[in-house]
Amino acid sequence: MSTTTSTPKQPDTRGLAGQSAGETSVCAVTQTELLYRGYEIADLAANATFEEVSFLLLMGHKPSEVELKKFKRDVIALRAVPTSVREAVAKFAVSCPNAHPMSVLRTGVSLLSHVDTDCEDNSPAAELQKSMRLLAQIPTLIGICQRSRENKPILEPDATLGHAANLLWLINGRKPSELEARIMDVSLMLYAEHDFNASTFACRVIASTESDLHSAICGGIGALKGPLHGGANEMAMEMLKEINHDCAGGAITVEAWMQRAFLEKRKLMGFGHRVYKNGDHRAGILRSWGLQLAEQLGPDAKKWFDIGDRVQAIMLKDKAIHPNVDFPCGMTYFILGIPVPQYTPIFVASRITGWAAHVMEQHANNRIIRPLADYKGPAPRKWKA
Repeated sequence: MSTTTSTPKQPDTRGLAGQSAGETSVCAVTQTELLYRGYEIADLAANATFEEVSFLLLMGHKPSEVELKKFKRDVIALRAVPTSVREAVAKFAVSCPNAHPMSVLRTGVSLLSHVDTDCEDNSPAAELQKSMRLLAQIPTLIGICQRSRENKPILEPDATLGHAANLLWLINGRKPSELEARIMDVSLMLYAEHDFNASTFACRVIASTESDLHSAICGGIGALKGPLHGGANEMAMEMLKEINHDCAGGAITVEAWMQRAFLEKRKLMGFGHRVYKNGDHRAGILRSWGLQLAEQLGPDAKKWFDIGDRVQAIMLKDKAIHPNVDFPCGMTYFILGIPVPQYTPIFVASRITGWAAHVMEQHANNRIIRPLADYKGPAPRKWKA
């Protein structure tokens, strides 16, 4: 009697799935925790501010009261962008209406490199200064782009406002309420860092060649632009808008819409995560804050969370897939009055802190990142047979 043995199925490691690509002291992502330099994200979201988290990521330790006061003052003083950059970004935003705001922002950061006297200096002191400038100026670039696209006057940064509130002011031209500012502040904290995600790894690869910080950040923006990474919050909101439109007047139920989407094998954005299998720690935090604002604003805002909760329940029941932070982000930013195309640029306004921390860490203990590849092409052959 013969027996057969089957070859064990090898894990799918495409996209470096499940592979470690290096060490970091910036962030840890596990099934049960998301740590920024040892501090858990729920603790930070409840008790810290984005300015404090930015200091933590860039400087490596929790700021004292004196350190935080100086850091905030220094960042506020750096918010304005040079006139040449301001005019160029405004021109691109108007003359290239089909250009994605992420592409305009990437160009803006590249232009800032040309006027930054520290651009080619990779010393720790210079990189910290460059990081703080970009932290301060990226919200200004976002505001220039959006206001220009809407043919509205470009606004100056408001030194009386905190980082999150100033960002909303530059986009909407309205001083946010205390709750709105806090929600934006929390969202920026939630998006600030996430270990070796695609955009951060892109930044580290570029930095490993001993290229400059601005070049690395431009690479990170390019990676974040993709809908499988940063663009997911935009796609999640567009999906909710489509569901709301199709279900208006009871023509079709959310359940029926979802079953049709499953049959069509549509990719539903804002769900699942490469690392988290039991749910994204950040999703529930942002949903709670967004829902608080929606209930305050009334039925027109609350309906988005009602639809979202139904979609989330169906995904969990039928597919056993949890939402990631991009799903509640789409709804929350929408009721904050933020234009959908600016969702991912706002991600940049947050993640610049994590990217810069990783670039500095890479440069401090560098070895060029150069993995091998498994060749699957033809065997050796002659050009002239």
